[in-house]
Amino acid sequence: MGIFDSVFGKQERAKEEKKELPWIQLTSLEQLDAIAESSKVKPQVIYKHSSTCGISRMVLNMFSESYDMDLDIDLYFLTIQQHRDVSNAIQDKFEVRHESPQLLVVKNGEVVFHTSHGAISDTDLTKYV
Repeated sequence: MGIFDSVFGKQERAKEEKKELPWIQLTSLEQLDAIAESSKVKPQVIYKHSSTCGISRMVLNMFSESYDMDLDIDLYFLTIQQHRDVSNAIQDKFEVRHESPQLLVVKNGEVVFHTSHGAISDTDLTKYV
């Protein structure tokens, strides 16, 4: 690539490296019981994502950029199209109407906060954990 660098100029990355969030993939119904139980010890956060929605992708990027890596939580990621049964079960188990994208905070077996769409990027998780 040396010749291309000298002809076209070397381009530096303007964006800083994206941080890797500590996602736990949410893929099974059994995990919902484990989330409820673990929430008695440590807050659990569920992010419901639609892989076919541009708004969901945009909100996910904004959430990822603003996420505080020092939070002591378990962070679950659910792709709705791949696990519709789990998404439906979340609605039933935690009594929160389905939306996507959607963020839920679970403490002591119950949802203590939830929001959706653009409001996710404005969420200060430290208030709920």
